[in-house]
Amino acid sequence: MTDLLLKNVRIVTPDRDDPVEADIALADGRIERVGLGLSGAAEVIDGGGRLAFPGVVDAHQHWGIYNPLPADAASESRASAQGGVTTALTYMRTGQYYLNRGGPYAEFFPEVLAQAEGRAYVDYGFHLAPMSGAHIAELPELVERFGVPSFKIFMFYGGHGLHGRSDDQRSFLMLPEGERYDHAHFEFVMRGVEALRRARPDLAGEISLSLHCETAEIMTAYTRLVEEAGELRGLAAYSASRPPHSEGLAVFVAAYLAHETGLATVNLLHLSSAKAMDAAVRMAATFPEIDFRREVTIGHLLADVSTAAGIGGKVNPPIRPRADVEALWGHVLGGTVDWVVSDHACCRDETKFGEPRDDVFLAKAGFGGAEYLLPGLISEGRRRGLPYGRIAALTSWNPARRFGLRGKGTIAPGYDADLCLVDPEHAWTVRAQESESAQEYTPFEGFPMTAKVTDTFVRGHRVLESGKIVGPPVGRYLRRPGR
Repeated sequence: MTDLLLKNVRIVTPDRDDPVEADIALADGRIERVGLGLSGAAEVIDGGGRLAFPGVVDAHQHWGIYNPLPADAASESRASAQGGVTTALTYMRTGQYYLNRGGPYAEFFPEVLAQAEGRAYVDYGFHLAPMSGAHIAELPELVERFGVPSFKIFMFYGGHGLHGRSDDQRSFLMLPEGERYDHAHFEFVMRGVEALRRARPDLAGEISLSLHCETAEIMTAYTRLVEEAGELRGLAAYSASRPPHSEGLAVFVAAYLAHETGLATVNLLHLSSAKAMDAAVRMAATFPEIDFRREVTIGHLLADVSTAAGIGGKVNPPIRPRADVEALWGHVLGGTVDWVVSDHACCRDETKFGEPRDDVFLAKAGFGGAEYLLPGLISEGRRRGLPYGRIAALTSWNPARRFGLRGKGTIAPGYDADLCLVDPEHAWTVRAQESESAQEYTPFEGFPMTAKVTDTFVRGHRVLESGKIVGPPVGRYLRRPGR
């Protein structure tokens, strides 16, 4: 007996542009059958002609950065389900924020897993950042013992603060005595990841390194210039203090280091500007042996420095002027963007804003947004002619393949029963108070949407029904690569 049958839906898959009418049978947490006229189920749900999308694989979140990890795992996973997200991959590192401790991942990461266990409403995994030389030596164990094959470098951390200029990065990073977080360390991380790929050719395509590409020295100099000039305010000032060419330069450096070390699987994260995307495309042509993947966020696609609702939109890299937003959309439509993410980092009002409240340089960087990921991409993407199937590829299939989520990313027999129902004709307005997130504001406040996620299923469990969270948390930690 099939557990659940979804009837009268239009299925969106990444292999075709347009949806097709069909029924979906779910059993034992997986998709059993897809076709017309299915029957024989314990429970039947009439989809009312809505779109059935593969559950979103949001490959870039930050649970536990500003709030305790157990709290974020609960509240921010609920917000994720509102946006059709069924799998959240969250970045984690040692140092200040997160667990506020250093040391080996062999001791650090079990605590991360323990704090998240049993609290999430969606499935989840982690990317880890090798902050020290000892962490590089731990890479094989992170794959074998913990199922973590994806890693990260924050290129500006060694010389520029998380929220702005800083002369005290060493204590922030909690590095061992005598170590530096610099280009040499980045090179050795790349060599370590490539050595791991060579040792595990069976997993080589699913072991990768992601980079936050900004240049510390450029940003420090420009921050001083912007502050001293005093001509710009708010998000426009913050964008000017972290100029797009600092992104482009970092992309060039990252690409050449990957070429030097032979690392063939590189992810360029949250590219925010025309110059950053131009650099990423140029480097892919220059080094064709490197499998570059290019990521953008829904925040950088929806908001600009003038339309975002205040300095709550401060994020790294910054929200940009409208010309950069349009350039990013050109790349999305042109096929040079591989996936779209939320970069969700819940930062509550009491933490986000400094004193005075309107000083962008005193505010913390980052905000939530997973609840608007799929609705926002459908709303704006369809207006621009982006096919439904491409949206499914950008939000589900592409990140699932890169990050070793072999059972996720599409609606087909044998895959996990992760999916969401979307009403593509439901007009609504973003209001922070309607989000399940613990964050009390959003830079998208007042933004009009034309598509609504009504129901979300995680391995066949309905966690969102008619727009409301239902049932207990069913999310599981995902060892990768794996089903």
